[in-house]
Amino acid sequence: MTSPVRLALLGCGTVGSDVVRLLHEQSADLAARIGAPLEIAGIAVRRVGRDRGDLPVDPALFTTDPLGLIKRDDVHVVVEVVGGIEPARGWLVEALRAGKSVVTANKALLAEDGATLHDAAAEGGADLYYEASVAGAIPLLRPLRESLHGDRINRVTGIINGTTNFILSAMDATGAGFAEALEEATALGYAEADPTADVEGFDAAAKAAILASLAFHTRVTAADVHREGITEVTAADVASAKAMGCTIKLLCIAARNTDAAGRESVGVRVHPAMIPLTHPLASVGDAFNAVFVEAEAAGQLMFYGRGAGGAPTASAVLGDVVAVARNRIAGVHAASESAYADLAVRPMGEALTRYHISLDVADRPGVLEAVAGVFARHEVSIATVRQGPAGGGPAGRGSDAELVIVTHVAPDAALAATVRALRGLEIVRSVTSVLRVEGGL
Repeated sequence: MTSPVRLALLGCGTVGSDVVRLLHEQSADLAARIGAPLEIAGIAVRRVGRDRGDLPVDPALFTTDPLGLIKRDDVHVVVEVVGGIEPARGWLVEALRAGKSVVTANKALLAEDGATLHDAAAEGGADLYYEASVAGAIPLLRPLRESLHGDRINRVTGIINGTTNFILSAMDATGAGFAEALEEATALGYAEADPTADVEGFDAAAKAAILASLAFHTRVTAADVHREGITEVTAADVASAKAMGCTIKLLCIAARNTDAAGRESVGVRVHPAMIPLTHPLASVGDAFNAVFVEAEAAGQLMFYGRGAGGAPTASAVLGDVVAVARNRIAGVHAASESAYADLAVRPMGEALTRYHISLDVADRPGVLEAVAGVFARHEVSIATVRQGPAGGGPAGRGSDAELVIVTHVAPDAALAATVRALRGLEIVRSVTSVLRVEGGL
């Protein structure tokens, strides 16, 4: 074996601690796979004296000076599991420009400013690996940027946030509302004390940007992703989906599009949607993640597994560490960022989708004709209509009825304009629910 490959670990929280444990427990196997032992040169933390239980590490390795640790000559690889934009960006740029390979799980930084990291890696001749930034232990990013490099990917659809998937699965299984399901997710440790990043779709949007960048060879940032969360999904929405043979999931959808003139673009969105129970993603329950890839030659591929947690994420981190350590020993570097396509990012209004719309309307003749007229004026075709009692309307306004309308495929801008027009009709008491329908129902 050659001399050890020495790591600087930035962060020792849930993921960092599991990285340390796995390095200790699997040291012999990792050394055999790499051809050299892995050693921790130092661990940067906020507080050196914090009790870390029985973590198998020499306390002398802890430091509160991450930049000093990175700059040490005996550090070869920097592993970052701190998260956030700054100061992590400055640390990783410093490492990469100095020729030190980086393994990171930092989805927020990659989605906001991955370009700076890739440029720094190219400048320093270093590797930048980030498998753990999306979908935990699921081998996903490397297949996109390596295994499928000989193919053309047209669409990526995924469930990439475990917290929201747990909440929606619980609502589907029990009939509970959003608040009750969130409370259960928090009690079981699936949701953070502040769940905003998850339930409002920020976490999934960051991951969607990373997936789209790799799938379509184009730099996509989180700001390019249309984002909606699940806080407005109700028990009634879930029941309506069941009646249609569907379930509701928070989906990441990244799709390639070619217009009539042959110009290509990519659209990336995150939002709740109804999908038929026959779709492969419909059966993904609990806090699991899954990503469905559609490629021209390979066809349909599915990646499934645990998308979060200390041990699964640490597994992905160590997989990257093995790769960069092997490259170091062999004196080679991984392929650099592939952003040659540089496709335009399509606005959400141009995305082709379907809407499921629930309306409380006045129960009198001519209502359906008036509603259908609004759809016709916006060139949106109606696929199905279901009518029934609304359970009583506002006092003094007469009896109400419920209309549930599912459209054919149309541009999202036309669908949204239709909903706005419906809200302006005197006969429409309220638009009680609007959800997109995906998956070929």
